Order: sequence, then structure tokens, then C-alpha cells
Amino acid sequence: MSAANTPIAPTGAMAMSGPPYPVRRWLVLAICCLSVGVTGINLTIVNVALPSISADLHASLSSLQWTVSVYSLVMACLLILSGSMADRFGRKRIFQLGLTIFALGSLLCSLARGVGWLITFVGVQAVGGSMLNPVAMSIIVSVFPDRGERARAIGVWGSVIGVTMAAGPVLGGLLVSDINWRSVFWISVPIGVAAFVLARRFVPESKAARARTFDPYGQALIIVLFVSVIATTIEGPRRGWTDPWIIALIVLAGAALIGILLVEPRRPEPLIDLRFFRSPPFSGANLISLMMTAGLGGFLFLNTLYLQDIRGCSPLRAGVMVIPMAAGQAVAATASGRLVAARRNRLALALGGALLAAGAFLLVALTAHTAIACLLVAYAVFGLGAGMVSPPVSHTAVAGLPLDQVGVAGALAASARQFGSAIGVAVAGSIVANSHSGFIQSSHAAWVVIGGCGLAVLALGIISTGSWARDVAARNGRRLTDRADDRSEYRPA
Repeated sequence: MSAANTPIAPTGAMAMSGPPYPVRRWLVLAICCLSVGVTGINLTIVNVALPSISADLHASLSSLQWTVSVYSLVMACLLILSGSMADRFGRKRIFQLGLTIFALGSLLCSLARGVGWLITFVGVQAVGGSMLNPVAMSIIVSVFPDRGERARAIGVWGSVIGVTMAAGPVLGGLLVSDINWRSVFWISVPIGVAAFVLARRFVPESKAARARTFDPYGQALIIVLFVSVIATTIEGPRRGWTDPWIIALIVLAGAALIGILLVEPRRPEPLIDLRFFRSPPFSGANLISLMMTAGLGGFLFLNTLYLQDIRGCSPLRAGVMVIPMAAGQAVAATASGRLVAARRNRLALALGGALLAAGAFLLVALTAHTAIACLLVAYAVFGLGAGMVSPPVSHTAVAGLPLDQVGVAGALAASARQFGSAIGVAVAGSIVANSHSGFIQSSHAAWVVIGGCGLAVLALGIISTGSWARDVAARNGRRLTDRADDRSEYRPA
């Protein structure tokens, strides 16, 4: 396995309550998969309920965009902070806190009496979700010291995230049709409680030997950047790009980005060490995560509106129709995991990007009467692409990062995924919401954009896994090692 594609191995710098037995390691993996699986389901299960939410709460299309986007947006803003908190206060402790907040937020969502309250409670839910994905990655890295086993474990973990995201619409359609839209939030409560109990019993506590200090400047700048970008994307087409509020948001986003580039390198312990992005595999993994989930988020959002509002499908039928996508994602994730184990990340990423693009481009000529068979083929192809991309991205996300920041390692890739999902929904929704040509005609441009995300994944996958990228990553790892002092322990991946 190349240095650029090998996750860092935990050593004595990572304190644990005692190494688990070999069988228990896989039980810990199952618990982590259970917790992040429910967040993956939540990312997509709400989509199928959007028309029912709109009818019951009299929500506008922009409100529906915010309902979907706020979850990913809040998680993207807080994931890095949550990973840092886990390194400092204990990964098991933060993991359990996240499960508690997530379950509580889900319950509150099911009780919302207005769209404003629903958006607020989805934000609460996302605060808890932000404490699950990066911490789960940290726990997995800490309990799998063997590199081969760790690669397989991270591959399984990444596959579960992708598969549950694809399965969400099917489960959501069943719940909305048989009960109501509120039931899509109920499912998270018992799963969250079960994961909490299992984590308390079987997950060992671990934390960084020396956690970094809190970086309020970096955290504030990230929140300002992400929120202003998403708000601009959703509200810009509706308000007009010359609206003073939109101009202010654009200026704010630019100022926040400049602030990150200027302030973070000068912080003694920055929230994001920008040196890590000098590694092409690491930067590529984050960009691929962003592009893949942007395409997936936009795909699911458009598809839900198309099937239920244009084709007149019931929520259950709409959910059932995307089963080929879920099945394709499950099959491809398994095959991709094997490619990752065989050190063929480049093939998995290139093939996945090509399939994502092909699936989206098949829908560019979509009409209100497109044959069902054509839809199912496009869904299956797109699902194969999404499933093929997830495992290698998860496997390379921690490449080159310092040992005591594995929480941030998982958080960076997870943050890219969440921000990508939010921006995908915002862009796709804005394209169809502010066009005078109707949903069908305007959606053609949206499908082209989604296909472009697939092509970007293809190109980034090839560039970030070549010999040049590996050489640069190796040099960057050596520089990080040379700069290590007695406060931190580094080990190049």
C-alpha cells in the first residue's frame, strides 16, 4: 500500500482504556456503523417526505431547500470542532453525547408545528450528528492498529454511509405512505438509544495524549463562510443578485475565506492546519467528497420533486422506484471495498466518477412521460457511481495528518461531504425554483450540473492518486514529521 493511501496507525500517543479483544473490535465497528448509518439515512430519508411536509406545513420551495440544507450545513460547520472536542474530552464521551442530542432533535422534528420550527429542530438534530461521523472514524482508527484490518474497517464504514444514504428514500416512502411525514424522524430515536447503550457497554474510551487548544477564530470563520455561501445560493436567485442582502453575503463569504487563509497559518494550533492540504491525495479526497455528495444531494432533491409532483407518484412508489439506486450503491460499495483492499483506489474513483456522470446525463432529456425503464437504468447507474466512490474516499481521508489529530482527519472529509450535500441541494433547487420555463425544462440544466460533478470526481480521482500525487504526499509527510516537537507526535501516513 502506498504511503499516500495508508491511514495513520495509532501509537502510545493515543490513550485508551485498554485494547479490545479482536472480536470486540468488529463489534465496535458495527456500533460505529449503526450510529453513522442513521445520520446517512437522515440525509436522504427526509427528501421523500418533502411534498407531504410542504402540504401539511404550507412550506415554500425555498423553505424545503432550507429544511434539507440546514442539516448538512450545521454538520459541516461543527464537524471539525466535534472532532477536536473528542480528541480533548474523550471520543466515547462525545460519541454518546452526539447520540443523545441527535435522538432528541429527531423527536422534536416529529413534533414541529410549523416549517420554521422544523428547520430549527433539524439544526438541533445536526448538532448531535456532527459528533458522530468524525468521532466514529477516530474510534475505528484507535481500535484497529493493524493497517490491513483498518483499511477493511474504514472501507466497511464508508460503504455503510453510502448505502444508508441510498436506502433512505425507500424507507421514507414506506413510512410516509403508511403513517405520515413525521414518522421519518421517529426511526432515528430507537436507533440512537440502542447505539448509546451499546457504545456505553462496548466502545473503549480514548483521547489524544495532548489535545489542541480551541481555535475560536477558525471556527467562527468556517461558520461564516459556509452559512453565507449556502444562503447566497438559495436566496440569490429568488431575491436577485443585486439585492443588498445578497451582495453583503457574497462579500462576507469572500472576507471569511480570506480570513481563513490569513489567520489560520498564524495560529499556534489552528482548527485547520492548511499544510495538510499540500498533500494531493488528502486534498483530492476532500474535493471528491464534496463533488460526490453535491451530485447525490441534488439528484435526490430533484428526483423527489419530479416523481411526486410531476409524475404523481405516491411517497411509497417514489421510494420504491429508487431501489435500483440503493441496490447499485450497495453492490458497488462492496466491489469498491475490495478494490481498496487491493490498492486500486484510482480505478475505483475513476470508475465511480464516470458512472455518476453517465447516470446524471441520462436524465438531461427528462420529460413528464419518460419511460420508467429509462429512469430505473439512470438511477442504477448513478447508484453504482456513488457506491464506488465512498470507500476509497474514506480510506484516503486521513492520509498525511498528524497522529494526535485523527478526530480532525475524519472531520475534514465528513465536513466536505456535508457541505457538498448542502450546496448540491441549494444549487439544484435554485435552478428549478427560479426558472420561468417550468420544472421539466429547467431541470435539464440541473442534471447537466450534476453530471459535471461526476466528471469532476473522475478527473480528481485520476490526478490525486497518480505517482506525482504520491511523491508530493510523501514529501509533505516528511516535512510534517520534521516539524514535530515534544508537544505532538507525527507519523507520516
